[in-house]
Amino acid sequence: MKTDIQIAQEATALPITKIAESLGVPAESVLPYGHTKAKIDCAALGNWAHRPQGKLILVTAINPTPAGEGKTTTTVGLADALRKIGKRSVVALREPSLGPVFGMKGGAAGGGYAQVIPMEDINLHFTGDMHAISAANNLLAAMIDNHIFQGNTLGIDVRRITWKRVVDMNDRQLRQITCGLGSRVNGMPREDGFDITVASEVMACLCLADSITDLRERLGRIVVGYTREEQPITAADLKAHGAMAALLKDAIKPNLVQTLEGTPAFIHGGPFANIAHGCNSVMATKLALAYGEYAITESGFGADLGAEKFIDIKCRMTGLVPDAVVIVATVRALKHHGGCKKDELNTENLQALEAGLPNLLRHVENVGKVFGLSAVVAINAFPTDTAAELALVEQRCRQLGVNVCLSQVWAKGGEGGVALAEEVVRLAEASKPDDFAYCYEDGTTVTEKLNAIVTKIYRGTGVTLAPEAKKQLAAIEQMGYGDLPICMAKTQYSFSDNAALLGAPEGFAVTVRGLKLCAGAGFIVALTGDIMTMPGLPKVPSAEGIDVDADGRITGLF
Repeated sequence: MKTDIQIAQEATALPITKIAESLGVPAESVLPYGHTKAKIDCAALGNWAHRPQGKLILVTAINPTPAGEGKTTTTVGLADALRKIGKRSVVALREPSLGPVFGMKGGAAGGGYAQVIPMEDINLHFTGDMHAISAANNLLAAMIDNHIFQGNTLGIDVRRITWKRVVDMNDRQLRQITCGLGSRVNGMPREDGFDITVASEVMACLCLADSITDLRERLGRIVVGYTREEQPITAADLKAHGAMAALLKDAIKPNLVQTLEGTPAFIHGGPFANIAHGCNSVMATKLALAYGEYAITESGFGADLGAEKFIDIKCRMTGLVPDAVVIVATVRALKHHGGCKKDELNTENLQALEAGLPNLLRHVENVGKVFGLSAVVAINAFPTDTAAELALVEQRCRQLGVNVCLSQVWAKGGEGGVALAEEVVRLAEASKPDDFAYCYEDGTTVTEKLNAIVTKIYRGTGVTLAPEAKKQLAAIEQMGYGDLPICMAKTQYSFSDNAALLGAPEGFAVTVRGLKLCAGAGFIVALTGDIMTMPGLPKVPSAEGIDVDADGRITGLF
């Protein structure tokens, strides 16, 4: 069986200028990065945002497991399948982070015969967006410490600096550090730490901005720390936001690539959904809507994290409304949620499947009853799935009035997703925007928003604020930011804040140990459980199997 990278390397990619031409993007707006990648200069596109808008399709999933779900694979395959039935589709995805690529999760380019290419470039340095975001983040960090060293006229309390440096790598050693050691010329000694780049507020600002001007303003609003009098200090106070925006002037331009079947794909921005808002850039999504009949995008991890943030943060800020939702699941993953051991997932087990199905059904109910959106369940097919298992999933979903389609895009590409594409078109054409709703309304308090997410989406009993979180909440509300939406930082493996509670747990409370103001991005991060903003590498990192030969050909990349 061929690996993903072997399939990708054997593909013949069309020149990226041809892909742009097929979309109708004028040549002067296409900035090629080699033959198979390009950035799109939105400023040169004129009134692109006022073009007739296509249908927006959101792809989400059940809570992830080691058995895999294939959300990105399904997203790519669905876009190819829509082209098979005569619909002009465009993909809008996030950029992979080097952390998971060299860690354990893998990349984010799809798999099998439903991939975006050039797969190696997309999963590694791509067009340098991640590096630009890291540089802008770390410039701000350097200017904070330099301001303190040069006299600290703003009166920054060195014990209350909230801005961290970042690196796009899983490196637990950098979670907590002491910096500025040595002589006086080395700066002020203080405790500090690193986040992974995708958790940076700069990443969130870039993904939510609709222009370079908007990005600059968002960067200026970033709160980096507080004075001894507990007054906030912003990047604008440090006069850092102009230079940060200058570093991001190319990174803000969406990237254009293609699928194995030549479907255009915008890949831009890469925030994680367990520690950030988990959506690709607003600009890339809107480009896909402006140049396609169907824009297929995905949110990160399970629908309790990714879809909730896509709707309550991204849609709220932009006015976007999905016309249909695809919820991806596998029989194997559902059996894992039902207690089946990993080494037994290939054996038919209707009892474990029955026990794991509530996880899927809860996501289905949330999409329909909380958000008022129409959904279809896509079962990402594995050869070990039995007819009885597939029939059970279909039966239980149909009891909720939701259709189920078997997706075989990994093995067959677009041809394996035609049935799914036809159902998506049916749902999108019959969509009722008036039924759309958020999990919580504007004007509610931070505590009310947190409780709404926990009770409506997670089905817990409510939220408990730790003492430190209560202090932070009081400060956030006193500064006038209590009306911002919530970005939950929570384990992706469970509806609860306990990664070990699989399936569809009930009767739990979610503890918020901290609240972080992201005034530039425009949301409040609620830190729950033991969630980390700097992951670590596993015992056997994927990096150990990756290599490159004398001709520059990469191997071992999935």
